[in-house]
Amino acid sequence: MSALSQPTQTSTQLSHTDIHDLLSNSRRRHTIHILKRDDGEGALSSIAEEVAAWENDKPVAAVESSERHRVYTSIQQNHIPRLERAGIITHDRGDLELTSEADRLDLYMDVVPDDSIPWGEYYLGLSAFSLGLVAAAWVGVFPASIPTLMWAALIGLLFAGSSAYHVYESSQQLLGNSEKPPEFNA
Repeated sequence: MSALSQPTQTSTQLSHTDIHDLLSNSRRRHTIHILKRDDGEGALSSIAEEVAAWENDKPVAAVESSERHRVYTSIQQNHIPRLERAGIITHDRGDLELTSEADRLDLYMDVVPDDSIPWGEYYLGLSAFSLGLVAAAWVGVFPASIPTLMWAALIGLLFAGSSAYHVYESSQQLLGNSEKPPEFNA
């Protein structure tokens, strides 16, 4: 199978509510995470084993048969059909594959960690600081030996640095971009 094939059925446009519903379940998120991390393909048995290990906070080798079976059954009977109907994956005899529709989910995984402020508030504060800096430079609070263009460059660097950090941090919250799902990397 190719890494990102088209769904076998005609996919319907998923609403925001549908996408939030799909991502609201940790086993569906974990399944998508593993598939994205592993180039879009995976075997249900290995996915179930890894999810069982995460859920029981133990290494894969220590997962008991009953724990693996419970997760396998749940993913097979409940989560795969929902992801398949949504056009996110295709399923063929225990082999799962992401479709190109899975890329739409990234937008919904931009999560603000508990110990952080929302990026919108951060940029609002940075803008207020920058305007204050410009106003102070304009009224001559700072020494005249510092050129006006230097203040503009400083503000540009603040926004460029903040934006680069924002892009990096956001990428760490996406499914498939780390060994474990984002909720375990906190």
